[in-house]
Amino acid sequence: MSLAQHFRELRNRVLIALLGVLVCAVAGWYFYETLINWLIAPLREVRDSEGREIVNINFGASITQPFSVQLKVSMFVGIVLSSPVWIWQIWGFLMPGLKKNERRIALAYFFAGVPLFLAGAALAAWAIPRTVAILLSFTPDDAANLQDAMTYLNFILYFILAFGLAFLMPVALVGLNQLRILPVSLMIRGWRVALMVILIFAAFVTPDPSAWTMIALSIPVYILYWGAIGVSAILERRRNKRDPTNRWKDLSPDEASPL
Repeated sequence: MSLAQHFRELRNRVLIALLGVLVCAVAGWYFYETLINWLIAPLREVRDSEGREIVNINFGASITQPFSVQLKVSMFVGIVLSSPVWIWQIWGFLMPGLKKNERRIALAYFFAGVPLFLAGAALAAWAIPRTVAILLSFTPDDAANLQDAMTYLNFILYFILAFGLAFLMPVALVGLNQLRILPVSLMIRGWRVALMVILIFAAFVTPDPSAWTMIALSIPVYILYWGAIGVSAILERRRNKRDPTNRWKDLSPDEASPL
Protein backbone atom coordinates (compact mmCIF):
# COMPACT_ATOMS: atom_id res chain seq x y z
CA MET A 1 0.00 0.00 0.00
CA SER A 2 1.10 3.55 -0.70
CA LEU A 3 1.40 6.16 2.06
CA ALA A 4 -1.91 7.73 0.99
CA GLN A 5 -3.62 4.34 1.16
CA HIS A 6 -2.26 3.81 4.68
CA PHE A 7 -3.66 7.17 5.77
CA ARG A 8 -7.05 6.37 4.21
CA GLU A 9 -7.06 3.02 5.99
CA LEU A 10 -6.23 4.76 9.28
CA ARG A 11 -8.97 7.33 8.67
CA ASN A 12 -11.56 4.60 8.06
CA ARG A 13 -10.50 2.69 11.17
CA VAL A 14 -10.68 5.82 13.33
CA LEU A 15 -14.10 6.75 11.95
CA ILE A 16 -15.48 3.27 12.69
CA ALA A 17 -14.04 3.39 16.23
CA LEU A 18 -15.51 6.86 16.85
CA LEU A 19 -18.86 5.76 15.45
CA GLY A 20 -18.90 2.82 17.86
CA VAL A 21 -18.11 5.12 20.79
CA LEU A 22 -20.79 7.60 19.67
CA VAL A 23 -23.51 4.95 19.33
CA CYS A 24 -22.76 3.54 22.76
CA ALA A 25 -22.53 7.07 24.22
CA VAL A 26 -26.04 7.80 22.89
CA ALA A 27 -27.22 4.69 24.73
CA GLY A 28 -25.46 5.97 27.86
CA TRP A 29 -27.19 9.35 27.45
CA TYR A 30 -30.58 7.65 27.06
CA PHE A 31 -30.12 5.53 30.20
CA TYR A 32 -28.45 8.33 32.18
CA GLU A 33 -31.08 8.36 34.93
CA THR A 34 -30.57 4.67 35.59
CA LEU A 35 -26.79 5.05 35.50
CA ILE A 36 -26.61 8.08 37.80
CA ASN A 37 -28.94 6.38 40.29
CA TRP A 38 -26.60 3.37 40.26
CA LEU A 39 -23.59 5.63 40.80
CA ILE A 40 -25.24 7.44 43.70
CA ALA A 41 -26.61 4.24 45.25
CA PRO A 42 -23.53 3.66 47.51
CA LEU A 43 -24.06 7.09 49.09
CA ARG A 44 -27.74 6.40 49.64
CA GLU A 45 -26.96 3.03 51.20
CA VAL A 46 -24.66 4.72 53.72
CA ARG A 47 -27.32 7.34 54.41
CA ASP A 48 -30.03 4.74 54.99
CA SER A 49 -27.90 2.35 57.03
CA GLU A 50 -26.50 5.02 59.36
CA GLY A 51 -29.62 7.16 59.54
CA ARG A 52 -27.94 10.31 58.23
CA GLU A 53 -29.95 12.90 56.37
CA ILE A 54 -27.19 14.65 54.42
CA VAL A 55 -25.20 12.11 52.41
CA ASN A 56 -25.53 12.85 48.72
CA ILE A 57 -23.87 14.54 45.73
CA ASN A 58 -23.93 18.27 45.12
CA PHE A 59 -24.25 19.97 41.72
CA GLY A 60 -23.56 23.43 43.14
CA ALA A 61 -20.11 24.01 41.63
CA SER A 62 -21.53 25.66 38.50
CA ILE A 63 -24.79 25.94 36.60
CA THR A 64 -23.39 23.78 33.77
CA GLN A 65 -22.24 20.93 36.01
CA PRO A 66 -25.39 18.75 35.63
CA PHE A 67 -24.90 18.82 31.85
CA SER A 68 -21.15 18.13 32.21
CA VAL A 69 -21.81 15.17 34.49
CA GLN A 70 -24.35 13.66 32.10
CA LEU A 71 -22.01 14.16 29.14
CA LYS A 72 -19.08 12.58 30.98
CA VAL A 73 -21.09 9.57 32.10
CA SER A 74 -22.37 9.04 28.57
CA MET A 75 -18.90 9.24 27.02
CA PHE A 76 -17.44 6.89 29.60
CA VAL A 77 -20.20 4.36 28.92
CA GLY A 78 -19.55 4.75 25.19
CA ILE A 79 -15.82 4.06 25.58
CA VAL A 80 -16.34 1.01 27.81
CA LEU A 81 -19.17 -0.59 25.84
CA SER A 82 -17.51 0.01 22.48
CA SER A 83 -14.12 -1.32 23.63
CA PRO A 84 -14.40 -4.46 21.46
CA VAL A 85 -15.01 -2.21 18.43
CA TRP A 86 -12.12 0.23 18.82
CA ILE A 87 -9.68 -2.44 20.05
CA TRP A 88 -10.55 -4.53 16.99
CA GLN A 89 -9.94 -1.53 14.75
CA ILE A 90 -6.47 -1.13 16.23
CA TRP A 91 -5.70 -4.80 15.57
CA GLY A 92 -7.24 -4.55 12.11
CA PHE A 93 -4.91 -1.70 11.20
CA LEU A 94 -1.82 -3.57 12.46
CA MET A 95 -2.62 -7.07 11.16
CA PRO A 96 -1.64 -6.57 7.49
CA GLY A 97 1.93 -5.97 8.67
CA LEU A 98 2.08 -9.19 10.70
CA LYS A 99 3.12 -12.67 9.69
CA LYS A 100 0.65 -15.56 9.82
CA ASN A 101 1.76 -16.85 13.22
CA GLU A 102 1.91 -13.29 14.56
CA ARG A 103 -1.69 -12.75 13.47
CA ARG A 104 -2.82 -15.79 15.45
CA ILE A 105 -1.02 -14.48 18.53
CA ALA A 106 -2.54 -11.01 18.07
CA LEU A 107 -6.04 -12.47 17.79
CA ALA A 108 -5.46 -14.58 20.92
CA TYR A 109 -4.42 -11.48 22.86
CA PHE A 110 -7.45 -9.58 21.57
CA PHE A 111 -9.91 -12.27 22.66
CA ALA A 112 -8.15 -12.52 26.04
CA GLY A 113 -7.74 -8.78 26.62
CA VAL A 114 -11.35 -7.67 26.15
CA PRO A 115 -12.87 -10.13 28.69
CA LEU A 116 -10.13 -9.32 31.18
CA PHE A 117 -10.78 -5.58 30.86
CA LEU A 118 -14.53 -6.11 31.32
CA ALA A 119 -13.89 -8.47 34.25
CA GLY A 120 -11.79 -5.81 35.95
CA ALA A 121 -14.51 -3.23 35.40
CA ALA A 122 -17.12 -5.64 36.80
CA LEU A 123 -15.00 -6.31 39.89
CA ALA A 124 -14.65 -2.57 40.42
CA ALA A 125 -18.43 -2.16 40.16
CA TRP A 126 -18.83 -4.85 42.83
CA ALA A 127 -16.24 -3.22 45.11
CA ILE A 128 -17.48 0.38 44.78
CA PRO A 129 -20.31 0.20 47.40
CA ARG A 130 -17.98 -1.37 49.97
CA THR A 131 -15.20 1.10 49.21
CA VAL A 132 -17.51 4.10 49.50
CA ALA A 133 -18.96 2.79 52.76
CA ILE A 134 -15.46 2.36 54.24
CA LEU A 135 -14.31 5.82 53.15
CA LEU A 136 -17.45 7.57 54.44
CA SER A 137 -17.20 5.75 57.76
CA PHE A 138 -14.43 8.20 58.73
CA THR A 139 -16.90 11.12 58.63
CA PRO A 140 -17.64 12.44 62.16
CA ASP A 141 -21.14 11.70 63.46
CA ASP A 142 -22.20 15.34 63.62
CA ALA A 143 -20.87 16.25 60.13
CA ALA A 144 -22.64 16.26 56.77
CA ASN A 145 -21.13 14.60 53.72
CA LEU A 146 -22.06 16.35 50.48
CA GLN A 147 -19.84 15.13 47.64
CA ASP A 148 -19.12 17.39 44.70
CA ALA A 149 -20.80 15.66 41.74
CA MET A 150 -17.83 15.83 39.35
CA THR A 151 -15.28 14.83 42.01
CA TYR A 152 -17.36 11.86 43.08
CA LEU A 153 -17.97 10.88 39.47
CA ASN A 154 -14.25 11.05 38.67
CA PHE A 155 -13.52 8.81 41.64
CA ILE A 156 -16.03 6.16 40.51
CA LEU A 157 -15.17 6.22 36.82
CA TYR A 158 -11.39 6.23 37.29
CA PHE A 159 -11.78 3.46 39.85
CA ILE A 160 -13.52 1.32 37.23
CA LEU A 161 -10.99 2.25 34.54
CA ALA A 162 -8.03 1.48 36.82
CA PHE A 163 -9.36 -2.01 37.55
CA GLY A 164 -9.97 -2.67 33.86
CA LEU A 165 -6.47 -1.61 32.82
CA ALA A 166 -4.82 -3.48 35.70
CA PHE A 167 -6.51 -6.70 34.61
CA LEU A 168 -4.69 -6.42 31.26
CA MET A 169 -1.37 -7.00 33.03
CA PRO A 170 -1.40 -10.81 32.49
CA VAL A 171 -1.77 -10.28 28.74
CA ALA A 172 1.33 -8.06 28.73
CA LEU A 173 3.34 -10.55 30.80
CA VAL A 174 2.45 -13.51 28.59
CA GLY A 175 3.27 -11.43 25.53
CA LEU A 176 6.71 -10.55 26.89
CA ASN A 177 7.28 -14.21 27.66
CA GLN A 178 6.35 -15.21 24.11
CA LEU A 179 8.81 -12.63 22.81
CA ARG A 180 11.47 -14.31 25.01
CA ILE A 181 12.04 -11.09 26.91
CA LEU A 182 10.62 -12.26 30.26
CA PRO A 183 11.25 -15.95 31.07
CA VAL A 184 9.16 -17.77 33.67
CA SER A 185 12.15 -18.28 35.95
CA LEU A 186 12.68 -14.51 36.14
CA MET A 187 9.01 -13.87 36.91
CA ILE A 188 9.09 -16.40 39.75
CA ARG A 189 12.31 -15.00 41.22
CA GLY A 190 10.96 -11.46 40.98
CA TRP A 191 7.65 -12.01 42.80
CA ARG A 192 8.66 -9.60 45.57
CA VAL A 193 9.54 -6.90 43.06
CA ALA A 194 6.27 -7.58 41.22
CA LEU A 195 4.30 -7.20 44.44
CA MET A 196 5.96 -3.86 45.16
CA VAL A 197 5.36 -2.64 41.59
CA ILE A 198 1.69 -3.67 41.78
CA LEU A 199 1.25 -1.81 45.09
CA ILE A 200 2.89 1.32 43.67
CA PHE A 201 0.80 1.09 40.48
CA ALA A 202 -2.39 0.67 42.52
CA ALA A 203 -1.46 3.66 44.69
CA PHE A 204 -0.98 5.85 41.62
CA VAL A 205 -4.03 4.82 39.60
CA THR A 206 -6.61 4.77 42.40
CA PRO A 207 -8.02 8.28 42.73
CA ASP A 208 -8.18 8.61 46.53
CA PRO A 209 -5.36 8.65 49.12
CA SER A 210 -6.67 5.85 51.33
CA ALA A 211 -5.15 2.36 51.44
CA TRP A 212 -8.46 0.54 51.02
CA THR A 213 -8.83 1.02 47.26
CA MET A 214 -5.13 0.29 46.73
CA ILE A 215 -5.49 -3.06 48.53
CA ALA A 216 -8.75 -3.84 46.72
CA LEU A 217 -6.95 -3.45 43.38
CA SER A 218 -3.64 -5.07 44.37
CA ILE A 219 -4.99 -8.42 45.57
CA PRO A 220 -6.72 -9.58 42.34
CA VAL A 221 -3.91 -8.16 40.17
CA TYR A 222 -1.32 -10.12 42.17
CA ILE A 223 -3.39 -13.28 41.77
CA LEU A 224 -3.49 -12.62 38.03
CA TYR A 225 0.29 -12.21 38.09
CA TRP A 226 0.66 -15.82 39.22
CA GLY A 227 -1.96 -16.87 36.70
CA ALA A 228 0.17 -15.28 33.97
CA ILE A 229 3.17 -17.22 35.27
CA GLY A 230 1.20 -20.47 34.96
CA VAL A 231 0.10 -19.74 31.38
CA SER A 232 3.61 -18.63 30.42
CA ALA A 233 5.09 -21.81 31.91
CA ILE A 234 2.78 -23.98 29.78
CA LEU A 235 3.57 -22.02 26.61
CA GLU A 236 7.29 -21.97 27.36
CA ARG A 237 7.35 -25.74 27.89
CA ARG A 238 5.60 -26.30 24.55
CA ARG A 239 7.99 -23.92 22.82
CA ASN A 240 11.01 -25.72 24.27
CA LYS A 241 9.70 -29.10 23.11
CA ARG A 242 9.38 -27.81 19.55
CA ASP A 243 12.92 -26.41 19.59
CA PRO A 244 15.21 -29.18 18.20
CA THR A 245 18.30 -27.79 19.94
CA ASN A 246 16.82 -28.35 23.39
CA ARG A 247 17.13 -32.13 23.11
CA TRP A 248 20.91 -31.78 23.41
CA LYS A 249 21.16 -29.03 25.99
CA ASP A 250 21.81 -31.50 28.84
CA LEU A 251 24.62 -33.29 27.01
CA SER A 252 28.21 -32.61 28.08
CA PRO A 253 30.68 -31.31 25.45
CA ASP A 254 32.39 -34.74 25.37
CA GLU A 255 29.17 -36.75 24.91
CA ALA A 256 27.94 -37.69 21.44
CA SER A 257 24.46 -36.68 20.39
CA PRO A 258 21.90 -39.35 19.34
CA LEU A 259 22.53 -38.39 15.71
